[in-house]
Formats: sequence, C-alpha cells, structure tokens
Amino acid sequence: MDSSLPLPLPLLAFLAALSLAISLSSAGSTTAAYPSIPGAGADDCSLSGGDGVLIPPRREVHGNGRIFDISHKYVPEMPVFESNDGLGHFLWLQKSMKNGSIANNSEMKIPTHTGTHVDSGFDVDTLDLEVLNGPALLVDVPRDTNITAEVMKSLNIPRGVRRVLFRTLNTDRRLMFQKEFDSSYVGFMVDGAKWLAENTDIKLVGLDYLSVAAYEHLIPSHEAFLEGREIILVESLKLDDVPAGIYSVHCLPLRLVGAEGSPIRCILIK
Repeated sequence: MDSSLPLPLPLLAFLAALSLAISLSSAGSTTAAYPSIPGAGADDCSLSGGDGVLIPPRREVHGNGRIFDISHKYVPEMPVFESNDGLGHFLWLQKSMKNGSIANNSEMKIPTHTGTHVDSGFDVDTLDLEVLNGPALLVDVPRDTNITAEVMKSLNIPRGVRRVLFRTLNTDRRLMFQKEFDSSYVGFMVDGAKWLAENTDIKLVGLDYLSVAAYEHLIPSHEAFLEGREIILVESLKLDDVPAGIYSVHCLPLRLVGAEGSPIRCILIK
C-alpha cells in the first residue's frame, strides 16, 4: 500500500479502537495473565532475562477465590509409584537462545501416570470429556479406614451424582509432597469399588494419591472400576485447603493415542 495515500475511515476507526484497547489493557496490568509481584516497582525486575527476570507468583486459587487448581506441580521431588527416589530430573532445556538457538525449547520425560493424571486402563484419547467436565461433589472420607463398601454407604451419596472427589487421610498426611512412595496410603478396597460401581451413578472417581485403589487391593479394585469402561479414574488430586461441597470440575488429559494414562490438569470452580 502507498503510504502517502490516506487511510479509509473504517480502518482509521478500527486502529483508534485498537489503540484505546491497548491503553486500557496496560492501565489494568495488575489483572493480567501474569500479575505483577506485590510491592515490586517498575525498576525492580526485567523481562529481558538474566538475574533480574520477572517471576510472577504461583497461585493455587484464582478468580477471586472461585477457581481452585487441584493439580500438583511437577517437581523432581514428586513421588512416583513404588519408588523411593521421586520423579527426579525430568525436564531440561534442549535448545537455548543463550547458546545461539533461535528460541528456548525444553524437553521432558515422565511416566504417563505421574502427578495428577487420568488412569483409563485403555486409550485415553477415547475418553468422554463430558464425564471429565461438569458438576462434582468433593467429600471427606472417614480418616481411620480405607474406602470399603461400608464407608461408601455411610457417605450417603445420592443417585444422580456422577462425579465425586474423595479427600482422605492422604491429604492430611501430605503424601503427595513426600518424595518416597508410601504404600500405606488410603484407597478403595475391592468391595468399596464394586459397591460404587453397582449402587451409584458415579462415572468420575477422583482421589488424593497415586492410585485410587488401596495398595493391597491394587488389581481387583482397578478391575472393578474399569471393567465396564464407564468409570474414569483421576488420581493424585491436590485437595488441601479446598472446602468440601459442590463444584464444577474441569479435567483435560493430553490426547495420547494408545496410552492408558495421561497427565491431566484439573480445576474446581465454585
């Protein structure tokens, strides 16, 4: 376009509106996706890299207290099933602009059942996202027992409830914050899993450690849940400091074709 020609009026109006929007966005920077650090002045940090790089604060609760992130952060000290060594070094910077690359490019290697994840028992890319997203009930399980049929009966979960997150002694003991795997975690005994499958409408089961099934009933409890391919299991949820009650849950696994598990990001919305 010839720069000497006048711009059409509609285009001028659009550019004026765009300029105003950018100006308003800059004025409200404290509500941006990357909020400023409280108390930090304009000269206290930089986006240019190096020691002065701006690091926004990490949040567990968003949206003025309405949105709870119930996914665990991936760190080397994260526990791994039947390991005392934790996850270990799993993320590295394969290409770096400091070393001449045109962009930073990290790579990672983790088991699909690491951290907060879905355990489907079959191809995760075939899971019904409608089951993984919708109204959910967060309940507290009695702290002195695994989840048996009697415990399930005592919870009095009404028919029609399709998604339930079970908070157990695992959260109180902060097992997901300990590097060493602990086989004494609370989970479903086989009779509890069968009772849930046969006597409730629950299709999404969430628990707060690496397996929804108690260690001594690992295989039969999983079989009771997964044999009908109607129940989806979400494991290693971060349920500390979240009030029990009714929420909207949103969980999205990666589309790993052929994989029986996947890391998953889960949130609760009041």
